[in-house]
Amino acid sequence: MATVGNTSLHAADIAIIIVYFIFILTVGLWLGASLFASNIGSLHFIGLAGSGAAAGIAVGGFELNAIFVLMMLGWLFMPVYIASGVFTMPEYLHKRFGGQRLQIYLAVLSLLLYIFTKISADLFAGAIFIEQSLKWNIYLSTAILLVIASIFTITGGLTAVIWTDFIQTGIMLCGAFSLMIMAFIEVGGFENMKYKYERSIANSSIYSNSTCGLPRKDYLNFLRSPKEGDVPWPGLLGITFSSIWYWCADQVIVQRTLSGKNFTHAKAGCVLAGYLKLLPLFLLIFPGMISRILYTEEVACIDPDVCYEVCKSRSGCTNTAYPKLVLNLMPNGARGVMLAVILSALMSSLTSIFNSSSTVFTLDVWKRIRKNAQDFELMIVGRLTVVVLVGISIAWVPIIQATQGSQLFVYVQRVSSFLQPPVCAVYVASIFWSRMNEQGAFWSAVIGLGTGLLRFILEIVYGNPQCGEEDNRPSIIKNFHYLYFGIFVFFFTVLVAVVVSLLTKPLPKKYSIGTTFWSRYSKKEKADDDLPVEVDRSKETVIDNSMFDTGENIPWYKKAFFWICGIEKQEQSRETSIIDDKMTLKEDRLYKWICNINAVILLSVATFMFGFFS
Repeated sequence: MATVGNTSLHAADIAIIIVYFIFILTVGLWLGASLFASNIGSLHFIGLAGSGAAAGIAVGGFELNAIFVLMMLGWLFMPVYIASGVFTMPEYLHKRFGGQRLQIYLAVLSLLLYIFTKISADLFAGAIFIEQSLKWNIYLSTAILLVIASIFTITGGLTAVIWTDFIQTGIMLCGAFSLMIMAFIEVGGFENMKYKYERSIANSSIYSNSTCGLPRKDYLNFLRSPKEGDVPWPGLLGITFSSIWYWCADQVIVQRTLSGKNFTHAKAGCVLAGYLKLLPLFLLIFPGMISRILYTEEVACIDPDVCYEVCKSRSGCTNTAYPKLVLNLMPNGARGVMLAVILSALMSSLTSIFNSSSTVFTLDVWKRIRKNAQDFELMIVGRLTVVVLVGISIAWVPIIQATQGSQLFVYVQRVSSFLQPPVCAVYVASIFWSRMNEQGAFWSAVIGLGTGLLRFILEIVYGNPQCGEEDNRPSIIKNFHYLYFGIFVFFFTVLVAVVVSLLTKPLPKKYSIGTTFWSRYSKKEKADDDLPVEVDRSKETVIDNSMFDTGENIPWYKKAFFWICGIEKQEQSRETSIIDDKMTLKEDRLYKWICNINAVILLSVATFMFGFFS
């Protein structure tokens, strides 16, 4: 029998603690795996390994930085979202300020960001892998994957997506661990990798007068020169601003966190996702570097003609680093497993985005346009939203191919640095500054995004010079690093928000109750008398079954249509929502401390890794 002070702790008490701890760990694994799978897609397998082959471990700083931002999500942002009782991120801004223009504006912006930085990039990454491994027609293969992902999203919903994410995370980790071990064995260990990487130079590089294509001298450093570094260390602040939007204000990620049983489980999911973010350096980036060593002439090519023959790109083939490992190192049969891993990653990413984008559009845009829309209409609109997003994303893939250079992951980070910091600024100011009003939020978002779009358009128009070509791009592109631009546009957006808010009428304090970090525990009720009527998503609604009949007397093709749309289960259901019951901020003291201690350990490990590879 154990004792605590003068109090005996019986075996039953210990058993209850153990069982509850296992339960919390299980939910943490469930949520954490879903967060990780929603983030890790084919883009990361192709992009991180490709950037590792091209420039070393610097991109690992993006992954480690995400750990710090995940802790912000669990400890700073989630309490506000829970206290607000919101279901979507644009809805939070509606709760915070009232009105509709800001909510609709940011909902549409979120959908655009999904197209430019998520769906299209994942599709392109998946296409690279399929082209290298199976030699299938890229667009046909992509279409098949999209159909499968779309059907699963339509028929399964959020819960099925999260459980599948949980399973697919295990598949991804097992496959990636296996390939990592094979790669290190093939190259002769970590020390041999360090020695051989800086000597992995393609013959076309040796005989040319250009220094491009040569391995960087700082290939094992996270923190690089502020002026000459491809990822300058002060730019980590710019990475943070982009990451805050991605992890703390993006529907795809926050939707999974809000699906937790309670606040403690949500934080546990963030902690586990943070632990998993320690892995990409070892599972993806180091193998990418090894791929350059083993297949130097193909992966590290710089001659445009040679590169086009290898990977159908004249700007470089480092994006093929991971597929090369799979095809050349994995034994027969195991290659199919790794293909399943990549396809699982792609599916996890796409199903998460599809589910979240349909939710954002139906609740934050369509529901505002048609206030009396019933469940039948909302479901159809949600499905059509997915179809439209997919069509636009496929059309954008060739543009990515033409402008991403040889590093897909860097393309995504560039676009993110142009478009995400303004949105991040609006959410941060809204949550941590009570004086912020609707005018300040709206106009800062519009002006900040306009600034970012200008840089984005210039990048697309001028593209990247190929190896050996003279860089004739304007100075604002050539000499203003995209991470520094992200820092600039964030603070510029904040400045606009502050100026406009101070020059316009403040929102009465009673309207910010429960929607700012400082009022998250307030017992007072939020006043809604001067704000537009809120949509009560907990209210039971009955679908007008006169619009459709799911009985036995309808033709088979109508039954099939209703099944695809999930209507056969909806005779009397809740209005479309993400969660049925709202979380509270109440926490058990013991498990609160368990989460806090793990968060401190995780942050310490991430800080150590930054220092070790500095």
